[in-house]
Parts: sequence; structure tokens; C-alpha cells
Amino acid sequence: MVCYSLDPENPTKSCKSRGSNLCVHFKNSRETAQAIKGMHIQKATEYLKNVTLQKRSVPFRCCNGGVGRYAQTKQWGWTWGRWPKRSAEFLLHMLKNAESNAELKGLDADSLVTEHVHVNKAPKMQCRTYRAQGRISPYTSSPCLREMVLTEKRADCS
Repeated sequence: MVCYSLDPENPTKSCKSRGSNLCVHFKNSRETAQAIKGMHIQKATEYLKNVTLQKRSVPFRCCNGGVGRYAQTKQWGWTWGRWPKRSAEFLLHMLKNAESNAELKGLDADSLVTEHVHVNKAPKMQCRTYRAQGRISPYTSSPCLREMVLTEKRADCS
């Protein structure tokens, strides 16, 4: 059994999805995950598909050193943003996995909301790059661990 960083309040009305040691940049994944936190599943999938097509951008709030400013990010009330394609594609796969887990549990897939999205750093993978005059330097990548909890929310009748 895999341990998640957050257990849902009502486990019968929620589903989980997890990815470990994914070869996607940690900083891009963190910002993309924070952008879809609290969204309905259809809205999140549409948003991530638009990010891969560069129609909507992801606001970079924390890891924004050297990130450019774009007008598309004004909808978030921010100026710095990017279009992290691979991170969006991996999150789309995780949303699809969570949706199939929800259908297996018998939940309504249309009323799922991303309650919890968590991205952690995974151990760095090292290679070598060969430099001038016979020197060798490390060439590391920054993979990440992701977990996601989706909860079924009912529309309140007023």
C-alpha cells in the first residue's frame, strides 16, 4: 500500500492517482499542479490541453527566475508564465488515471474536483557530459513525485 501525504476526509467519495520518479522538471510540474488545484476535472483537462497548444499559460509564482512575462498570465493576476508542455501532458495522464479509478469505485466522474495536488523532488539522476581539455562535468536531471486526490462534490440546490 502506498502512503499519500494527505488522506481524504471521505475515502468513499474520493479517488487517488500517483506517479513516482517521472522524468519531468520539478519546478514546471509544481507550478502546473498548483494551477489546476481546486478545478473540476473537465475544466482542468481543458486547461491542460490548452497549455500544450500554447493557448493558455501557467503562472510561475514561486520558481520564476528567468521566466518571461506574458499577457496570457493576466487572467491569473500574475505576469510571469510559461507553457510547460511535458508537465501538462503528464498531469493529463494522471487526471485520466484518476478518472478511471473513480469510475472503478462507482463515483460520478463529472463532479470530481482536484482537492489535493502534491509535487515533491525525486532523487536526481546523474549522467556525465564531456567538456573541453578532457574534463568531465555532472549532467543531472530533476525528476519529480506527484500525487493527486480528487473528491466528488455535489452541486448545492438553492
